[in-house]
Amino acid sequence: MININLLFVHEFHLPISNPVMKFLIILLIILFAPLILNRLKIPHILGLIIAGAFVGPNGFNLVTRDSSIILSGTAGMLYIMFLAGLEIDFNEFIRNCKKSAVFGMYTFVTPMILGIISALFILKLNILTSILLASLFASHTLITYPLISKVGVKNNRAVTITVGGTVLTDTLALLVLAIIVGISGGSVDTFFWIRLIISILIFGTIVLILFPLIARFFFKNHTDGISQYIFVLVMVFLGATLAELAGIEGIIGAFLSGLALNRLIPHSSALMNRIEFIGNSIFIPFFLISVGMLIDFRVFVYGWETIFTAFIMTAVATSAKFLAAFFTQKTFRFNTIERDIIFGLSNAQAAATLAAVLVGYNVILGYDAAGEPIRLLSENILNGTIIMILITCTIASFVTQKGARRLVLSENIDTMSKNNEFNNILIPISNPDNAEELISFAFILEPNNSTNSIHVANIIDTDADQDKLIANAKKIFEKAFQYSFAADRQINTCLRYDTNYTNGIVSLIREHDIKDLILGIDKYKFIKNSTLGKIIKSIIKNSNVTTYIYRASQPIQTIKRQILIIPPNAELELGFSYWITRIWNYFNVTGTEVKIYANEETLSVLQSINNAIPLKVEFRKYLKYRDLLIISRDVNIDDGLIFIMSRNNSPSYDEIMDNVPYYIHTYFDENNFILIYPFQQNENLSDPANFMNPSSLSAVFKLEDMVDSIINRIVGK
Repeated sequence: MININLLFVHEFHLPISNPVMKFLIILLIILFAPLILNRLKIPHILGLIIAGAFVGPNGFNLVTRDSSIILSGTAGMLYIMFLAGLEIDFNEFIRNCKKSAVFGMYTFVTPMILGIISALFILKLNILTSILLASLFASHTLITYPLISKVGVKNNRAVTITVGGTVLTDTLALLVLAIIVGISGGSVDTFFWIRLIISILIFGTIVLILFPLIARFFFKNHTDGISQYIFVLVMVFLGATLAELAGIEGIIGAFLSGLALNRLIPHSSALMNRIEFIGNSIFIPFFLISVGMLIDFRVFVYGWETIFTAFIMTAVATSAKFLAAFFTQKTFRFNTIERDIIFGLSNAQAAATLAAVLVGYNVILGYDAAGEPIRLLSENILNGTIIMILITCTIASFVTQKGARRLVLSENIDTMSKNNEFNNILIPISNPDNAEELISFAFILEPNNSTNSIHVANIIDTDADQDKLIANAKKIFEKAFQYSFAADRQINTCLRYDTNYTNGIVSLIREHDIKDLILGIDKYKFIKNSTLGKIIKSIIKNSNVTTYIYRASQPIQTIKRQILIIPPNAELELGFSYWITRIWNYFNVTGTEVKIYANEETLSVLQSINNAIPLKVEFRKYLKYRDLLIISRDVNIDDGLIFIMSRNNSPSYDEIMDNVPYYIHTYFDENNFILIYPFQQNENLSDPANFMNPSSLSAVFKLEDMVDSIINRIVGK
């Protein structure tokens, strides 16, 4: 017979050992700590750290910081760095890599100089300990990055260069740690340097080159959401493991894994939503709570020496990080909001700092006369580091939260007037198997998650079998909602009864003020017929919206390169600025390489756009749209093709366009492709002759003004 009293005592003694109760306590903290502390205007990140301190071994001792907490916390630390690499705008990262390097040097050198001086002359430490202590100030953890990600300003240039600079300064700081520990142990020789350099090069090559190849193969052959998410986790921890084998910290490997997968996981995809959701709800909160468990409030009463050491460390670290942000602001002429964002993100000392101080604390240089160990970093520095972590995380949380809110407000003001024209996409779907790819394509064209902007429609012929068609429509809408919910996006569904398919779509375009129409083509039907079909031709003829005819042979994220083929005089059409804005954003979101074929006049316009908003683009000049046979020699199976078409009687129309479906069937039957029909008319221009005369069009608008308008639209997006 079970003794209830003994069971009760066993289950409820402190610290709690029952795994179910421990997990329940952690979940309650994750749920209620942010809610309670937000009422006090305390950032939720700081709330989780404080909650961890209270329930941890140095607080009420409800939960010990055992192996399970350490494992979960380590996973969360890696997850933060992985998300930073994954969510970053890769093209923006490339554009700002030099600025990231400058900031990385500022935020490494400034703390190193101030740290060494203060350690030598104020704390009276020896030179090796002073250098190691300064490296603690140089490193930082992106502990407040979730605040930035949550409010949607993660692609701001200040955030981008801070993330890039973090990798540089943390790498250098951890290399200093390895070197100082090696010198203390007498193991730094020529072989040490050769081994370190070679191992880092091998590690970087594997992660940045081999990881994308593996991921592209996996995503192309496995579409199950659970399998894809588990694969992503494998890549994160494999990258971290390889980094540690190379002699550097795992957080560097996690960040580089994020960069390696960046272009293969679209930011508007369901997979990205799963990654962010699970990370922000489980992994990252566990890390913050585990950091809080390290905080021991009793260090404030340990004695004057501990308080003095902690004060100096905190003051030097905070001042140095602010100076680095200030120097970056002045160098690149950033505003004060961006400076505060840089300071807030880079001021928090946590993961890398904690790892370094524990390593230094465990290095024993010898023993004193009383037999006590002489450590590379003393107990006072260890306790001072804990206080520094608490204070810097507090400062970073408040500064980042305030800066992020101000940044959101300023960006909203700047872009409010630029976004209202990029809405209302219609996707008629008749085959449930095409639903996910077509909606995914729409999400990339409209990445801002505009409310009620994407309409999924099904047209029911009033003369056909109603029951069968209604059942098919329900299946389509069910799939559409499942995918949109997984991607955390909103869609509208439209079920329309009409005498024919074309009338139904044209009516929906008018009723919902549609700007973009996406028509999907089944791969095998298209190959069989090698024609767009009477229905699509009828829709193009009877509607005047930008129309995208899309066929997917493989997932969008596995496309390596996009090839854009533009007919002569395309820039003289009224719809040019609209579709090029959409496609430029499409290239930016997917992050693929781009190759553009156009004549000299069109290329000059596109080069002006690329100078202002640079992507990885190769421009190739060709004279006629009939040169598709020559272009076909340069197309690989993983290339996506985009053909700019035109309606009759427009400046760029060429009779050869009617044969494009046949050419696709003959030469590109395994490739993804998009046919784009720009809109051609404008209600303010009533004379149809204007659309036939490029000189008349030039009178309506100047190309220079059009380029400026396109650039403003893209930036506004």
